[in-house]
Amino acid sequence: MNPAAPSEDVFSAIADPTRRRILELLGERPEAVGDLAARFDVSRPAISKHLRVLSEAGLVRAEADGRRNIYALEPAPFAAVRHWLDGFWNERLSLLKRLSERDA
Repeated sequence: MNPAAPSEDVFSAIADPTRRRILELLGERPEAVGDLAARFDVSRPAISKHLRVLSEAGLVRAEADGRRNIYALEPAPFAAVRHWLDGFWNERLSLLKRLSERDA
């Protein structure tokens, strides 16, 4: 695996729509589990499980604030995903260009 390539855990984590929405919300500001859970039609334990998956993938981090855990985005994995996607599309576009020039 390319050292800059994101792990499979990252792709698995962002594949779920609830987790993507959590990431969008955390992109606005760090939040506690209870505050996040209030924005969803699922239980707080369900949101905690989603946060655990995101945390294990390295996409979020938790910081203790008294008895609450405040979750925030961890930017490095997102940069790796973007780098991978940029390379993926650049390679495909270069191939398309070569193929179209060859057929012209």
